[in-house]
Amino acid sequence: MFLPKYPDSPTPPPTYPHTVADQAPARRPAPQISVSTGAVAAVLVGGVVLTALLAAVAVTAVSVAVAAVVLRSMLRDQHHR
Repeated sequence: MFLPKYPDSPTPPPTYPHTVADQAPARRPAPQISVSTGAVAAVLVGGVVLTALLAAVAVTAVSVAVAAVVLRSMLRDQHHR
């Protein structure tokens, strides 16, 4: 009942003749990329400078937030008197 039914005479798969191309297209050589020590140093210095600027912005933001909380509490105490 659940057995597969196979065809009586299976047909062979079609065959395709293989043709060889005359010549493969010539590949261009990849360009040489050289990284100098000056470029590496510039990237490192740039990364250090950007990290320092980000740290300065973060410290400034924290100090402004603390100052705002202190001023708010001082003003609130003044309004209650």
